Amino acid sequence: MDRIRQVEPPQLFVGGDGPRDGDPKDDLNCEQARRVATHVDWDCEVHTLFRDENLGCKQAVSSAITWFFEHVESGVILEDDCVPHPTFFPYCAELLDRYRNDKRVMTVSGNNFQPSDKVYSHSYYFSAYMHCWGWATWKRAWKHYDGEIPAWDSLRDTNWLQEWLSGKAEELYWTDIFDRVAQEKVDSWAYPWTFSCWREHGLHVLPAVNLVSNIGFDERSSHTKDPEADAAEMPVEAMSFPLNHPDVMVRDYEADRYTSRHHFLPRGYRVRRHVPDAIERPARNMLRWLRP
Repeated sequence: MDRIRQVEPPQLFVGGDGPRDGDPKDDLNCEQARRVATHVDWDCEVHTLFRDENLGCKQAVSSAITWFFEHVESGVILEDDCVPHPTFFPYCAELLDRYRNDKRVMTVSGNNFQPSDKVYSHSYYFSAYMHCWGWATWKRAWKHYDGEIPAWDSLRDTNWLQEWLSGKAEELYWTDIFDRVAQEKVDSWAYPWTFSCWREHGLHVLPAVNLVSNIGFDERSSHTKDPEADAAEMPVEAMSFPLNHPDVMVRDYEADRYTSRHHFLPRGYRVRRHVPDAIERPARNMLRWLRP
């Protein structure tokens, strides 16, 4: 909120999930969080969507974003544990305007998980991977979100995933993820959003410097519980202006390979038991090759 206060947006939309059953601290924590998130001391319209019951990460977040885009055509999305650098906001504003009508671009992210010594030719690059720890998008993109991913049933046994991924291990991993999403076994909106973007052949803008730090790595988190994780509380840097825009819209395949191997594929990943042994063994060999 201190970062948001620095840029004084004219409109603020605050969504909050309800307290979980059986957790006596949740009532107080929800009340405190809502009070902080709506404490506005500048000229601003504050809109709220506060749930009485707990919907969980998938439904609470995705429904709040849908509600957001019932009121605006584009905007910035920050979850409670994502702290942006002040330059994140003008970076998003400029790129939201630049790619407003370009359906090839689905999101603008503030995250950079590349090696610190990577050299960039421009202020940002294009990726197949969407990072959601501080991002921005348009109503025209979010309309494609479908949390149930019904199209997966017809795409699963085709070569569709090979368009996006650099190896069999990644293909098996994302097949497993999308299987679990379709079977409603994972409480995540980000996985079906990734699927929805890939289905539209969409790309994502990622910055040449990391603009957002996730400070939510602890035991209270739903998914990011390890405070020693590489992505925990990553330092942020200022984006330089004016932005140096790429001359052509080409996906950075080298960066995406690094992202896949170091950010998405977990160490020691093994294909789940429902995958035949004949596939599981080469996948393990592939994963050994992928690790640094």
